[in-house]
Amino acid sequence: MTNQNEVIRGRLRGKVALVTGAGPGLGGAIATAMAAEGAKLVICDIAPDALDSTQMRLAALGAESLGVRCDVSDSAAVDAMFATAAERFGTVDILVNNAARVPTSPTEEARRNRHYEYMTTPMPRQALGIVASLSNEDWLKWWGVNMHGVFYCTRAALRLMTPRRAGKIINIASIAGLGTGSTHSPGYSATKAGVISLTKTTALDVAGANIYVNAIACGGVLTPPFQDYLDRVSDEQKNQFFQMVPLGRIGRPEEYASLAVYLASDEHYLVGQVISPNGGLVI
Repeated sequence: MTNQNEVIRGRLRGKVALVTGAGPGLGGAIATAMAAEGAKLVICDIAPDALDSTQMRLAALGAESLGVRCDVSDSAAVDAMFATAAERFGTVDILVNNAARVPTSPTEEARRNRHYEYMTTPMPRQALGIVASLSNEDWLKWWGVNMHGVFYCTRAALRLMTPRRAGKIINIASIAGLGTGSTHSPGYSATKAGVISLTKTTALDVAGANIYVNAIACGGVLTPPFQDYLDRVSDEQKNQFFQMVPLGRIGRPEEYASLAVYLASDEHYLVGQVISPNGGLVI
């Protein structure tokens, strides 16, 4: 009889997982967690140093991995990456669409702080002026990676998965696509809502081929950029943010990664679902 501990440690043994945006932070945590469960990894990022860092973590686990520098907003680059993955490992069994642009510029940070203050401090109701002040550039910059990249990678993965009638696709969305928690960044929110919609329509499209498509709508993730933000703002601004989180803390990348491993495994009956670990921000 198979030892139960071996089953737990090897839920993805023999599988090939491709994780986009797999540098430090959530993507790297997901890649590491999947490697720990026995998967072979294809990791991509636009930053070579980020790829090297994650590959060192995977090597320490004894995992076989392939690092590919890829801008997922470039459809030709995405197709080339999947061709390279198939040449190296034969196929891709699991796709994690994690790569994304996030709102971290000084202007976006100021909007975030104004939004949090408005939501947690008694004051007259008023227009925040965020949408009205957006430039075309502010709006359009989100779509290449956050939306088009998810589509390009999903399309390429399905071309490998559909003939084999097997596969798991996990889209990393956000509570920004579920509600108003990211009013400070309308473009980011719109693209994450688009990822949620694409998840559902794709899931219905391919479920008959035994391909499971689901999304994780993350709440706050304690990535290096988010930690930098918390380190910069005042105690009052930090408290305004935590006041909105019923659990009173930010989720660790590893907490999200464990859910991604579950969705990549053969242990569930989930199709087209949006699961949102968020500490109670959206209930």
